[in-house]
Amino acid sequence: MTSKPIEESIRDNLQIYFRDLSGIEPAGLYDMVMRAVEKPLLQEVMQQAEHNQSRAAEWLGLNRNTLRKKLLEHKLLER
Repeated sequence: MTSKPIEESIRDNLQIYFRDLSGIEPAGLYDMVMRAVEKPLLQEVMQQAEHNQSRAAEWLGLNRNTLRKKLLEHKLLER
């Protein structure tokens, strides 16, 4: 099974997004894309790291407290 690079998948989806706008100018595109990508990234990394926040933070190159904050923001962790 061959898979395409993440960058290519994102590019393809952005092209579809712009096509579907039919000439309407987007607003807040950066934040929209970051929100759309961050939650599934965190979910998958946490699953692969067996919910070990220290390991997940290391894999992501984040401070563990930053990861915890992001998990809370996305409602992926109980307070």
